[in-house]
Amino acid sequence: MTTSSVLAKDIKSLGSVKPFFSVLILCWNSTQYLQECLSSLVDQSFHDFEVLLLDNGSNQPIPTDLTETFPAITLTVLRSDKNLGFAGGNNFAAKHAKGDYIVLLNADAFPEPDWLENIHQACLDHPGYFFASRLIKATDPQTLDGEWNVYHASGLAWRRNHAKPLSQAYPHQKHVFSACAAASIYPRTAYEAVGGFDEDFFSYMEDLDLDFRLQLSGHPCFYLPDAVVHHVGAGSTHSRSGFMLRHGHRNLIWTFIKNMPGLFFWLLLPWHILANLLYIFLSFLMKEGSELRRGKLEALKTLPEVWEKRKVIQIKRKVSAWSIAKQLDWNPLSPLIKMTYK
Repeated sequence: MTTSSVLAKDIKSLGSVKPFFSVLILCWNSTQYLQECLSSLVDQSFHDFEVLLLDNGSNQPIPTDLTETFPAITLTVLRSDKNLGFAGGNNFAAKHAKGDYIVLLNADAFPEPDWLENIHQACLDHPGYFFASRLIKATDPQTLDGEWNVYHASGLAWRRNHAKPLSQAYPHQKHVFSACAAASIYPRTAYEAVGGFDEDFFSYMEDLDLDFRLQLSGHPCFYLPDAVVHHVGAGSTHSRSGFMLRHGHRNLIWTFIKNMPGLFFWLLLPWHILANLLYIFLSFLMKEGSELRRGKLEALKTLPEVWEKRKVIQIKRKVSAWSIAKQLDWNPLSPLIKMTYK
C-alpha cells in the first residue's frame, strides 16, 4: 500500500489566508533542477502563492533543508513512498492546494520573474479559463520548447512550434485547445469538477486528456505569450524511451475514445485507426518499437473500461460537438509534423 505524507516541519503556514495560486511541483529523479526552479519562484514579482513540492517516490530524496534555503516562499513538502506518475502525483498534491488556481510547474522548468503576474492578470480578464505558457528551451533561449498542444482530427497531438526558432513564436494571446502541463494553469474548482487527471494514464497525454474534458465542460484555454518559462524537457525520462512510447501511444488511444464528442467520434474513427496502424508499421523501424506495440495492445485490452469512462464524460458534456471540432487541426498533412517529432 502506498503511504503519502505531509511533513509538518516543512510547512510555512499561511494561517487562514488563502493564496491566489497553488504551484504544484513533482520531483522524480530531478532534484538537480530544484534549486533553480524554486529560485525562479522566489524572484516572482507576484507573491500571492504557495508551493506544494511532492517527492514522488524519487531515488534522489529531496533535500531536507529546502524551507530554510527558501524562506521567502510558502513551501509545503509532500512525500510518497512510490512514484504515483505525473497524473496521480499532481492529483495528490492538488488535494492539499488552497489557492483559487492550480499551477503545474515541472521541476526542470524555470519561470521568468513576471510569469505569475502576467497569469494573474489573465485570470482576472478571463474567469473560468485555463492557460498555456510559452516554453523556451532552457539550454537555448532562442529556441522554443513549445507554445500549446495541438490536437489533430486523427487523434494525434504535438506541441506547437517545438524546437522552432523563437522568432516564429505566436505573438498574441489566443484561444487554443490544450496547455502543456510543464507550465499550465487551471481554476481549482474546474480541475476538481472534472476529477483532475485520469490516474490510469500515469504519464504522457494526461494533460491533453484533462484539457479535453475541461473543454467539454465549457472551460476554454488561452495561450499567454508573455507567460514565459524556460524548460529543460525530459528532465527525468529520456525522449523516445520505451516508457514514453508505451504510455504515450496507449494514452493517445484512450484520449480519443474517451473524449471525441458526438458524431465526430464515428466520422474520425477511421482516420484514428489509420494513424495508429501507421505507427505500428513504423514501430518495426524503431529501436524500442516493441514498447509502442505493447502500448497499443494495452489500449485495446482496456477498451470496455475506457468506453465506460466515455459514457460519463459525454453525459456531462456542456458544449456542442461542433464547438470542439472547430478547435481541431484538420489539415491532412499536419500529422507529418508528429511523425518527425524529435
